[in-house]
Amino acid sequence: AVQLVESGGGSVQSGGSLRLSCAASGYTYSSYCMGWFRQAPGAEREGVATITYDGRTTYSDSVKGRFTISQDHAKSTVFLHMNSVKPDDTAMYYCAAEGPIMCPLSPAVFGDWGQGTQVTVSS
Repeated sequence: AVQLVESGGGSVQSGGSLRLSCAASGYTYSSYCMGWFRQAPGAEREGVATITYDGRTTYSDSVKGRFTISQDHAKSTVFLHMNSVKPDDTAMYYCAAEGPIMCPLSPAVFGDWGQGTQVTVSS
């Protein structure tokens, strides 16, 4: 079974930076899509960024230019580099994975999820 373990969340002031990590194990896919999603209290889970095995990325408009998704194949880890964070970025952040798909920002197409890591941005 695929296991995804997120880390790196915490509290940060507005304008600051944070890096989230997602360590993956148990993969049988030769190709995949991995993504970061977030869910604020009372809100639906939304896509933040996705990346394919060969490095194609997609970002939501709300984080484009501020967040960067990257991966380290040797460590089976995907990162979310968060810069210029805002209070609206406060949410539980989840890592997700799926086999070879088009890699959209839609949570519905992802079958494997981590437990989440909390990010809180104060003004």
